[in-house]
Amino acid sequence: MTPSLADVADEIIRRATARARFLVAIAGPPGAGKSTVAETLVDALGQRGETAVVLPMDGFHMDNAVLEEKGLLPRKGAPETFDVRGFIDIVRAIRAGGEVLVPVFDRSREIAIAAARVISPSHRIVVAEGNYLLLDEAPWSGLAGLFDLSVFLDVPEDVLAGRLADRWRGYGLTPAEIAAKVGENDLPNGRRVLRQSRPADLVIANL
Repeated sequence: MTPSLADVADEIIRRATARARFLVAIAGPPGAGKSTVAETLVDALGQRGETAVVLPMDGFHMDNAVLEEKGLLPRKGAPETFDVRGFIDIVRAIRAGGEVLVPVFDRSREIAIAAARVISPSHRIVVAEGNYLLLDEAPWSGLAGLFDLSVFLDVPEDVLAGRLADRWRGYGLTPAEIAAKVGENDLPNGRRVLRQSRPADLVIANL
């Protein structure tokens, strides 16, 4: 039976006992609900007396100018369009403790804002969320072993397609633009996540 988010929060607390810093990975395809799950978990952990914060992988998008130079702008959001080394370095720094400043992605402007969130020593539990946290391909495979608990959101492709279309519709895209975004980029990225990710400690299905 798939665990509830309350079950996941309880499992995090159980595993984090006596740990000064505990890192959780929330992975899954685009449209699976990772950011919502991460924020809900942080709230649930706070209600249980824990100090927790979200680390969003999307803050490590390459800038559009860099993607255009590399010929990758139409594939923005694919594994190759992120600063993976920078993300891995940040995760390692967070594991080491101390204060770490992390970037946050502003989707309305399609840019990452540097040093937009503080992860302080008081944040005992850090919940990272992103498509490729469990991707078993270099250089993403460099994240293996850096998380203390991993959770994968397994959502059917037809549900993902509907959610992704709604997301782009909210940004004012035309039906043709939405079809291109979803069919030529988002869903191919999602299939790659579903097929090429390492097994997670916990799987939440049909969220």
